[in-house]
Amino acid sequence: QVQLVESGGGLVQAGGSLRLSCAASGITVSINGRGWYRQLPGNQREMVAYITSGGNTNYADSVKGRFTISGDGARNTVYLQMNTLKPEDTAVYYCVFTTGWGNSWGRGTQVTVSS
Repeated sequence: QVQLVESGGGLVQAGGSLRLSCAASGITVSINGRGWYRQLPGNQREMVAYITSGGNTNYADSVKGRFTISGDGARNTVYLQMNTLKPEDTAVYYCVFTTGWGNSWGRGTQVTVSS
């Protein structure tokens, strides 16, 4: 059974930084990619950052230059370094791992940025 556990969320003032971590267990097939999405109540989940197994990265325009995604293949982890945070970054952040089984999601971690 695949399990993803996020950590690192919290409350931070605008301009501050947070680092999200996500550790996956129970994955016994190749990981094609891993990433981070976020969601506000009543809104659709949106992609924030994604990294493929080949190391290619993709970012939402709203976070380019401020957020950095990285992954540790040996440890099945993915990280999101978030700098210069803005109030509009406030959301629940979910990690995702993509394998031949499809997408596996974490339960989410709340990030709140105060102005």
